[in-house]
Amino acid sequence: MVEYSEDALDRTFSALADPTRRAILARLMTGEARVTEIAAPFDMSLNAVSKHVSVLERAGLVRRDVQGRVHQLSFEGAPILEAARWMEETRRFWEARLDALEAFLEKQKPKTDSPEKKDKRP
Repeated sequence: MVEYSEDALDRTFSALADPTRRAILARLMTGEARVTEIAAPFDMSLNAVSKHVSVLERAGLVRRDVQGRVHQLSFEGAPILEAARWMEETRRFWEARLDALEAFLEKQKPKTDSPEKKDKRP
């Protein structure tokens, strides 16, 4: 298996666990936006939205460009791609293990008489 930074994966999954942060990312996937534009549809303070944005920034999912008093946010998808790769490798690993278990269990099944022999009664 490829080595992944556990801290980076933890930050990514933690950031994606919250529906507000997923909504912020969904908005940013359509294009850059100012923090105030991101905050507009939410029924929470600008400070609360800024805290969600900070979590997304720490996870590397959002980039903030500051020009004077304007904070422009943009989506960064690399951490999601890394998480998707990790999930795909984990899925392949467990599918191979379960396939091997299934093959082993099939070999362990007791041999039974064929259906033709069962139907023949004296």
